[in-house]
Amino acid sequence: MAESEKHDIEQRVAAVLERIAKACETAGRAVSEVELVAVSKRKPPEAVRAATAAGLVVFGENRVQEAKEKIPSCPSGLTWHLIGHLQSNKVKVAVQLFEMIHSVDSAHLLEAINHACGTFGVTRQVLLQVNTAGDSAKYGLKPEELIPLLEKATAYHNVDVMGLMTMPPFAEDPEKVRVHFANTRKLREDAREKTGFPLEVLSMGMSHDMEVAIGEGATHVRVGTDIFGKRS
Repeated sequence: MAESEKHDIEQRVAAVLERIAKACETAGRAVSEVELVAVSKRKPPEAVRAATAAGLVVFGENRVQEAKEKIPSCPSGLTWHLIGHLQSNKVKVAVQLFEMIHSVDSAHLLEAINHACGTFGVTRQVLLQVNTAGDSAKYGLKPEELIPLLEKATAYHNVDVMGLMTMPPFAEDPEKVRVHFANTRKLREDAREKTGFPLEVLSMGMSHDMEVAIGEGATHVRVGTDIFGKRS
């Protein structure tokens, strides 16, 4: 990777961190309440290394196979999150690579993750992906499926259900997706009250709409393009 490309990534990281800081100030929140997950899908280890040099430590990947090939060539000591859809046949590999899985969208998948974690003697943090927009093009639990799944999760000792993730439909005007972020937060509050799960994590917001998501309580924002540039 050319020095100019590394410099571009460092500048973009600084710009994203500044946007997060301003969004937190506007929302009356502490910057420490929001974790930046740098989405490195389809980007080489050199790009991850440049982002690490700029101070980032949490990286998100969409595909298990790509992560399996990439992570060994990246700096050690990083935290890896799976943010893309997880197929059941990739669960055993996923729990060995990722500390948090954002995209648990069924009871079957949560059970498979719990079982795989038990096999390898690990505990993994998971988020339940909810489709609050009712978007047929997106994965995720229906809102009414959330509490029954949380009740089932009380029997699983190898996973920590940390909160919710959502991915609303794209809109040119980020304000148009605010309702979906707000609905996810409300769904979290309702589930907290009814199940006792703390559900401290809200993973929502990307390059285009992270300010709106932070305003609605996001604790993790998933940013790729605005850090690493366009993907081919």
